[in-house]
Amino acid sequence: FEEAPPHYSSYSTGSETAVSMETPTRRPSEVVNSRQDNRRPSIYSTMDAMPHLEFYANATATGRIRRSRPSLETLQSGSNTGDSGRGSVSALQESGNESKENGAGGKTAQPVRFGWVTGVMVRCMLNIWGVILFLRLSWITSQAGILLTWLIILMSVLVTSITALSVSAISTNGRVSSGGAYFMISRTLGPELGGPIGVVFSFANALACALNTVGFSETVRDLLIEYDSQIVDSINDVRIIGSITVTVLLLISLAGMEWESKTQILFFLVLMVSFINYFVGTLIPATPQKQSIGVFGYRSEIFLENLFPDWRGPEGDFFRMFAIFFPSAIGILAGANISGDLKEPEIAIPRGTLMAIFWTTVSYLAISSTVGACVLRDASGNMNDSLPLNFTEACEGLSCGLGWNFTECQQSGTCSFGLSNSFQVLIQVSGFGPLIYAGIFAATLSSALAFLVSAPKVFQCLCKDNIYPYIGFFAKGYGKNNEPLRAYLLCYIIAMCFILIAELNVIAPLISNFFLCSYALINFSCFHASITNSPGWRPSFRYFSPWTGLFGAVISVVLMFLLTWWAALIAFGLIIFLFGYVVYKKHCQLTTVHIFTRWFRLIRPQCLVLTGPPTLRPALVDFVGSFTKNVSLMICGDILMRNSNEMIKWLNQRKVRSFYTSFKASDLREGARHLLQASGLGKMKPNILVMGFKMNWQEIYLFGLSDAFDSNHGVCVLRMMDGLDIRDELETEGMLCSSVCVCLVPSLNSFSNAFIKNTVNDQIKTVFQSKQGKKTIDVYWISDDGGLTLLVPYLLTRRKRWRRSKVRVFIIGEQQTMENDRKEMKTLLQRFRLDVHDVIVMTDSERPPLAKNMRRFEEMLAPFRLNEGQLDERTAQQQRTEFPWKVTDKEMDALRLKVSSEKKVRLNEIIRRNSKYAALVLVSLPVPQADCPSSLYMSWLDTLSCGLHCPVLLIRGNQQNVMTFYCQ
Repeated sequence: FEEAPPHYSSYSTGSETAVSMETPTRRPSEVVNSRQDNRRPSIYSTMDAMPHLEFYANATATGRIRRSRPSLETLQSGSNTGDSGRGSVSALQESGNESKENGAGGKTAQPVRFGWVTGVMVRCMLNIWGVILFLRLSWITSQAGILLTWLIILMSVLVTSITALSVSAISTNGRVSSGGAYFMISRTLGPELGGPIGVVFSFANALACALNTVGFSETVRDLLIEYDSQIVDSINDVRIIGSITVTVLLLISLAGMEWESKTQILFFLVLMVSFINYFVGTLIPATPQKQSIGVFGYRSEIFLENLFPDWRGPEGDFFRMFAIFFPSAIGILAGANISGDLKEPEIAIPRGTLMAIFWTTVSYLAISSTVGACVLRDASGNMNDSLPLNFTEACEGLSCGLGWNFTECQQSGTCSFGLSNSFQVLIQVSGFGPLIYAGIFAATLSSALAFLVSAPKVFQCLCKDNIYPYIGFFAKGYGKNNEPLRAYLLCYIIAMCFILIAELNVIAPLISNFFLCSYALINFSCFHASITNSPGWRPSFRYFSPWTGLFGAVISVVLMFLLTWWAALIAFGLIIFLFGYVVYKKHCQLTTVHIFTRWFRLIRPQCLVLTGPPTLRPALVDFVGSFTKNVSLMICGDILMRNSNEMIKWLNQRKVRSFYTSFKASDLREGARHLLQASGLGKMKPNILVMGFKMNWQEIYLFGLSDAFDSNHGVCVLRMMDGLDIRDELETEGMLCSSVCVCLVPSLNSFSNAFIKNTVNDQIKTVFQSKQGKKTIDVYWISDDGGLTLLVPYLLTRRKRWRRSKVRVFIIGEQQTMENDRKEMKTLLQRFRLDVHDVIVMTDSERPPLAKNMRRFEEMLAPFRLNEGQLDERTAQQQRTEFPWKVTDKEMDALRLKVSSEKKVRLNEIIRRNSKYAALVLVSLPVPQADCPSSLYMSWLDTLSCGLHCPVLLIRGNQQNVMTFYCQ
């Protein structure tokens, strides 16, 4: 009889309803016991480990002793050097975040980490509320009018919002380390674009520090002039004050991130008070003194007059105003630039950045409209210009209706007050002027400080990658937060040079172009990663479209040339030079290949496929081509020499991008071993061996698997229900028929090269070329292999034919810890940013298999048993020598303690019951131990994969992470 299906615990991420139970609150001791249960051995071997989140924790990012899964060498040797059933323990004690297990009471000094409010939102808002807000927004409103000022603000916000969406997508594409925009771009597009943008962005941040310092210095200089206390003259006073200010800011930065963060909070509070003071001042009735300088409170006629533009002077045009205003919106990356100092960058950066943009946009729109409704464009400041009730002198303009005659100064151009003539309007409108001064100081100094911190952090990360020569000196960090003190000094020198210009309107357009260039590359990097369907591009941030990224990149470039074309040419010239240096210089080429290849190999399988002639195994070619798909390495290996041109022609006709390599050898094992060693070039070598399952498996077949594991390759074995070789059909029908079978054949001497040549032009359709509909891809993740078992189905679902298929993950668990097992696997999959439909915990794997299935296994193994009890000693010894692949009674007894054939039979029963209608089944491949007879091992593989109507892929990674929740 067949048993009824058990009620498994499942978790669904799709639209369908699924069972979902919350884990009840438990005592700490129960939690510890649960964790130990989750690290119990796999059903394959006492040395093998089940999947667990700790195996994917990056020691350099988490800073704690973490567990590592057993290596291939450990699994093959069968010697357990670590805790039984838990894999080997690696004492990798690195600096970084303190784990919860280590507790908070450790003596080691831990780095300061910030949340999304103080670390991102407040920091971005302070950067955005810079010098332009207090010293130029009112002047821009007078030039462009309220309507065009709003358009300028919204255009700036459009660019920054699109860039913020791109930054949010990049920051949620894995855990982000320090280095901000450079780190994220270089790990998304590679260092060729990351290097130039790192240099340009660091330089732009240093310029922004200078801009805000000059704004602060201008305000202090105006105060000195007001009280007749000039130091030298108006220009040199700005230089002197700016030099002193940036030096003080440097000292605050050198004190460390904790002091810098406390200073930013103080600045934020001061700004809030100054904003309240300003809005209260707009409601207070204007005194005659305020009216003489053009401040009248809310008046509809003033609002209507200031609604439209009034361009004045050489700077009076729309794009010049945009160029001057845009630096007020550039602070959106302030949080991302200190990503290494955030608790959870992937959460903090999107939330904090978008909230900062929203609130600062509201403040800009509110201030520009209120100041335009309260203040005239021109005023003399002379109390004698007030009009009596019955005036007779000539008077022109809006001021006449308000009781003031500013006609003379308007016509002569000598008005000193009003929106068009004074940069101190917000101070004049406010209820208490000194509080606005405090706000200006807070806005300019906080922005200057944030940029002074951001530039060295980004530049330090760039220097660590050694992309450019002679800058490694600045990579060194100091203290618990790895502070880049040398980079601080470099940024200080650059900022000091531009402070000496002492002209705010000259520095602002330069900054606009460099930041627009940065934003263009950030947006383009997201567009490129999305449109190329990069498997490593899996952002958990869902509100991003590649087309918004492209639009953001295009509009940024267009605005660069519309604002200041010569600065745009300089910026692009610098980008092209830096990009060309990385590409064409020999040293940098080698560095780039190293960094890029590390990223490439981490997320893309590179497959050596033992197809023999590809024309005879189209299903195997189609399957591997489904997840390599033109962008990953695929090599079709053939042990016998053939006409490579004909094989390549067939692959091209099938639109499979693959190399074809033939090798002459005496047997399959020798040829496969040579192909494993010789295929590929440099770092671009295969890391996975793909083969078909042989029905008439032999000893040499196992040796091929063992050789692959010995050379640190992953292994995939594909099995089809309807046989593995289409040679019979070719011989009987004289043509290639539709087949979904693959095979690995040691010899094809029965086929002549001429016959194979005749099949080149025949293109048969396999199951992997058909749309799979809404069928499931069932993943039985029995042993942790580094994530290859999850990566392959993820890559398949990115293809059009598999896009509607739903992935289900099955794991082994126990009834007592079922919900906790499911919850931990759900957490791991979310960290991987994988869209998995169901997580199902199998709690019945320990049940004994059905008697008929166990008999089938024993009957299959019987021809390969060496029944020593029925033979004399001499005959038994002779049999062991002649047939080393046969299973002795002693070997069966020894292996029964470490591995259980019954569990594999039971697992096959579970697979057949749950995956009747699946499109593809993936099962973790057991690693053969050195003392395991080949016939016994192959009988296990046969048992695991038999009885299914769909393709079955037995898969095993090389025990190294190919899935990660960190940006690498």
